[in-house]
Amino acid sequence: MMDHDSGGSPAFHSHVFLAEGHEASERKTWTVIWLCSTMMAAEIIGGLLFGSIALVADGLHMSTHAGALLLAALAYTYARKHAHDPNFMFGTGKLGDLAGFTSAIILAMISLLIGYESVSRVFSPVPIRFAEAIPIACLGLAVNVASAWLLSSGDHHHGHSHGHNHGHAHQGHGHEDHGHDEAHSIATDKGLLVLEVFEDGVPPRFRLRAETGFSLTASATSIETLRPDGARQLFAMKDEGAYLESVDEIPEPHGFLAQVRMGQQIYPVRFEEHEHAHESTARDNNMRAAVVHVIADAAVSVLVIVGLLLALTFGWLWMDPLAGIIGAGVIASWSYGLIRDTGAILLDMNPDRRTTDNLRQTVESDGDQLADLHLWRLGPGHLGAIISVVTAHARDADYYRSRLAHFKSLSHLTVEVLHKS
Repeated sequence: MMDHDSGGSPAFHSHVFLAEGHEASERKTWTVIWLCSTMMAAEIIGGLLFGSIALVADGLHMSTHAGALLLAALAYTYARKHAHDPNFMFGTGKLGDLAGFTSAIILAMISLLIGYESVSRVFSPVPIRFAEAIPIACLGLAVNVASAWLLSSGDHHHGHSHGHNHGHAHQGHGHEDHGHDEAHSIATDKGLLVLEVFEDGVPPRFRLRAETGFSLTASATSIETLRPDGARQLFAMKDEGAYLESVDEIPEPHGFLAQVRMGQQIYPVRFEEHEHAHESTARDNNMRAAVVHVIADAAVSVLVIVGLLLALTFGWLWMDPLAGIIGAGVIASWSYGLIRDTGAILLDMNPDRRTTDNLRQTVESDGDQLADLHLWRLGPGHLGAIISVVTAHARDADYYRSRLAHFKSLSHLTVEVLHKS
């Protein structure tokens, strides 16, 4: 017997898988384009009026920079306008990754051009007009710093987001939401206890505290975990004043039965594994590509300024092309990382192996077997999954959907249930 469910409402469910700050990112990108275009026009017109070839050349270079940002802005606009287009079967969330991949190719070509020109100047040095070149490089750096600030302003999603979602109920136990902590209330004959897995910026450990007036003794208290595979681990406790804390760290995953022993009494507490989404799941690669373009240009400007100053001060004319070669290498490295990450998304590679393992552990924790699992990224912060479960119990797709509800980045879930005869 097979039970199949494609998620959401039986009639219709949303396929909008855009980043949380999609429209804000779109506005910021268009703002930076106008800034770069104004700078580009000013340099080209000024260079032609005052006879400065260097100024014209930098203006033309700025045009490639503006063009790459235009690609990002158009991707944002197109994805937003066609977010509800049924022709996009899994939404338009990947348009940003496609634009990021294209921008990375452009970055790679720019690095090759800079590298070729720099190497050529090593063997065939050209006169440097320091009076023009240094102010232009400083002006370019200022524009790039302003662009990077505009693109990054209001963005609080950098770094490694672990997506701890502990806001759902646990049957048989009270639950409080402590951000990075998972807390359970335990009713005892002496009063109320609270047991939590505390991992707010520190290695995860158990913390046990008394909500009412009685005191806890570390020597008389211990916690033993029992995992679905039968593995057991005993945790000794130490007194931290306001609470008892386990001496040892809690290994991943955090799905187990915790047995709290106080003297002769044992209190069981069930902990469910929660989502720890990798940064790549939520990363906006379209914005990342735009920022990389800006930062790469700023890095080259810094290297050029340093090279020009050394060449002017010590007569080391070779420093200018050397700075270009180093800049080309840095840009090539960033381009490679962007091509690798966006290419993996476009090819539907596994976006987060840890989430895959946690999905499998959650499904199989009650004795069921996960026969098939496909996980892919639909857009920034959105994952799609197809799972096939073999069970001997009378369970339907909704049962497994509720079991996986704490995976907040799982935006599109298809469940197939195969019942053993």
